[in-house]
Amino acid sequence: MRPIPRSLLGILLVIVALLAVFPQFVERYYVQLATKIIVMAIFAMSLDLLVGYTRLVSLGHAAFFGLAGYALAVLQRDLGLVSLWTTLPLTLVVCALAALLVGALAIRTSGIYFIMVTLAIAQMLYYFANDTKALGGSDGMFLATKPTAELFGVAIFDLKNRTTFYYFALAALVASFLVARMVLASLFGRAIDAVRCNEPRARALGFTTWHYKLAMFTIAGTVAGLAGYVGAAQDGIVNPAFLSWHQSGQALVIVILGGMGTLYGPVAGAFVLIVLEDVAAGITEHWLLFIGVFVIAVVLLLPRGIASLPLGDFAGRLFGRGARKRAAAEPGDD
Repeated sequence: MRPIPRSLLGILLVIVALLAVFPQFVERYYVQLATKIIVMAIFAMSLDLLVGYTRLVSLGHAAFFGLAGYALAVLQRDLGLVSLWTTLPLTLVVCALAALLVGALAIRTSGIYFIMVTLAIAQMLYYFANDTKALGGSDGMFLATKPTAELFGVAIFDLKNRTTFYYFALAALVASFLVARMVLASLFGRAIDAVRCNEPRARALGFTTWHYKLAMFTIAGTVAGLAGYVGAAQDGIVNPAFLSWHQSGQALVIVILGGMGTLYGPVAGAFVLIVLEDVAAGITEHWLLFIGVFVIAVVLLLPRGIASLPLGDFAGRLFGRGARKRAAAEPGDD
């Protein structure tokens, strides 16, 4: 995996810093909207691990997003668990096991067959949740309360506060990005890159490509579960729509819009698409037409997505000018 250029890394750090101070200058509605965007960014980034880095296009990725929400609701209602330190690990374990099982079935196929298998499994879960009274049916399940974050009986932070919850979601986004970067930069990530570039050659070199793809599918499903956990905790409700193929389709559009195989591209895509949806919905009732035209324009003009914009080059010219001057002066100093 290619390292992020220092100039682009500088831009990313500036953006994170701006997001950190964002709640101090806006109304509560925009804090809520930004939290929603962050949740979708985590979800899209998890799908990018499959689409961009493993070449596995899934239309059933929402299965893990929705499963996390239902797991949190069931843990609260049936087991009385409300602690963040308990419900979050258990939810991620449930999603990881589900991704391992689904992946073991789906990865035996490829191409359009893989898409159809993942879509079929996700739709099975959708109709199961929709038709099961114990899970609330089509109305879904309400969460009794937001997860609590206490240590030795002392509350560390209060997730009932919208601003605090925003920072919790932002921390989840940053942590997901860093973990994904570490995974992709490891030897495992290099093997995944080899599988993506030429799977038959990777097999000829002795790699058990099926195991590598299954591992990546499990990681992606777990990260999607993190997004579902945060999303359900924010909304206070989970319903079958969390499992719908529409949810997977929106994430796929965001990945393509932002730029596949970049991690930061889907994050940018989530911010751009959801902000545009919010603005367009306030202007016209035909906002979906506007969004459709925008997505088509980006695909035609930027085939590699928003991430292909020369922001890194611009930052290099802006921040690297002084460094180039020093480098040019060094030979004359000898």
